[in-house]
Amino acid sequence: MNQLLRQVLPVLGLDEEHAAGHLDLPAGNALPSALPVSTLACGSVAAAGLAGLALRGAGVEGAAEGGRVHVDPRQVAVAFRSDQVLRVDGAAIDGFAPLSGFFAASDGWVRTHANYPHHRARLLRALDLPETAGRQDVAAAVAGRTAQSVEDAVVADHGIAVRVRSVGEWMASEHARAVSTHEVLAVTRDGDAGAIPVPDRPRVLDLTRVIAGPVATRTLAFVGCDVLRVDSPHLPEIELQHLDTGAGKRSTLIDLHETHARQRFHELLDAADVLVTGYRPGALEVFGLHSDELARSHPGLVVASLSAWTPSGPWGDRRGFDSIVQAATGIAMIESVDGQTPGALPAQALDHATGYLVAAGVLAALRNRTTEGGTWSVSAHLARTAHWLLQSDALDGPAEAVTDVEPWTLARATSHGTVTQSRPAFQIAGGPREFADVGHRWGTDTAEWL
Repeated sequence: MNQLLRQVLPVLGLDEEHAAGHLDLPAGNALPSALPVSTLACGSVAAAGLAGLALRGAGVEGAAEGGRVHVDPRQVAVAFRSDQVLRVDGAAIDGFAPLSGFFAASDGWVRTHANYPHHRARLLRALDLPETAGRQDVAAAVAGRTAQSVEDAVVADHGIAVRVRSVGEWMASEHARAVSTHEVLAVTRDGDAGAIPVPDRPRVLDLTRVIAGPVATRTLAFVGCDVLRVDSPHLPEIELQHLDTGAGKRSTLIDLHETHARQRFHELLDAADVLVTGYRPGALEVFGLHSDELARSHPGLVVASLSAWTPSGPWGDRRGFDSIVQAATGIAMIESVDGQTPGALPAQALDHATGYLVAAGVLAALRNRTTEGGTWSVSAHLARTAHWLLQSDALDGPAEAVTDVEPWTLARATSHGTVTQSRPAFQIAGGPREFADVGHRWGTDTAEWL
């Protein structure tokens, strides 16, 4: 059995016999890597599919005792590379801005992330560069400094950059030890509440951005949840990034700093079954969204959270993304093609796998509410997913990348133009075969439940 799936099945309240009887997961590896990325990818996707099937069996209309989950490693590989295969009117999308990437320092390498305008501005300010600076300017500024000094300066200015480390150096660090205290997926009961039958369409309030969180909530929408994503009107979003991960969801804008808008948000929360957050630990507490407070004020709510570095340790409040975690934990050097220049995984696999694990945990917690009641907490984190990948002894077997993605993608006419994107990573027998909606524009829906 897939090693990641075997590890998380008990957390989901499922056993190996159940998984073996309800899962079609043929052998295969379409994500070439020095690490067991395909095992990670297929295991996380299978976990979400099996948890979705089990929830159906707990009361969602259309369930069947003999239901099955089908996971094809080739479809999983294309889904994990969704940003790479996305096309709008046939044109490919560059997932990284010019100032995001690896830069050579005087004594090593630095990885930056500057996709969002505010992160770009902070990077340039930390490097004493003007707003008009380009990639060559950043390269010259980094080349004259040590990698650690660049990381320290950018982080101090609330930007995103990290010194590239080896696995050994990372694992010996204080924060790596903090990461290791967390489970790859945690589903715990935090408070008392009466049992709640499974709604026909569970309501999910989505406070996530970028990839991992939106993948989790896109998965929840795919299995039948009403997902409403909420963003601040003051935080810019990359429209094409939302296009990639927003399938099947609605999107609204609420300014939580404004009293009446914040009241409307809490009215939505009062009627929600699930809250998923993907902001830095502590960032939402000022709005009354601390997990302990939510357990008291909203008994029966499932609260899911994910972060880059986990909430504990010296890096707990740092900003981070998949590429940054790969660089810090040593994955980038393992994936180096020459032993000198950092490389990367074939997909943003930490983001996607963490997202599917969170979705699986949420679905398991909703099922737990039907029999045990309670208020539930679900968590997974990119750095902990990276630790699983680095420490696993799983073997993916020979890899054969998917070169013709057409059978694994679907083209639809949208207001953006013709959007081609990956089909869902798994199928549940009797359930939908495609995402319900593709190409929905960010921030265009009213702040209400269906």
